[in-house]
Amino acid sequence: MSQDQIRDILQKAKTIAVVGLSKEPEKDSHKVSAYLQQHGYRIIPVNPFADEVLGEKSYRSLLDIPVEIQKTIDIVDVFRRSEDVPPIVEQAIQLKAKFGRPFVVWMQLGIVNEQAAEAARRAGLVVVMDKCLMVEHHRLA
Repeated sequence: MSQDQIRDILQKAKTIAVVGLSKEPEKDSHKVSAYLQQHGYRIIPVNPFADEVLGEKSYRSLLDIPVEIQKTIDIVDVFRRSEDVPPIVEQAIQLKAKFGRPFVVWMQLGIVNEQAAEAARRAGLVVVMDKCLMVEHHRLA
């Protein structure tokens, strides 16, 4: 993926559902999400073990997010192990089929799942793998 494509994604996106967003401030998912929130993105936490993260209600899964919010998700940002990605991508595909969004599935640094990525692409989603949203935003901002 080119830097121009990543810049385009970051400029168009407004709402990011973060799957695996930890309520612990020292965790990377929390640091990255706090940074993105400070830079104007709406963060929707997806963590079945948290009620609230970064001042936003947390949801058990992408499908548990209320419909009015699901319709606004631009990026699904994944902070889960590579082997845990396929069901997350399946949920993103279901949302895409219903609402025409999200547009992007973003697997954070160290997360690669080619099978899930191929399924997402077939469903019309853009896939970014093994890159940190915060690092890319900081570099391109």
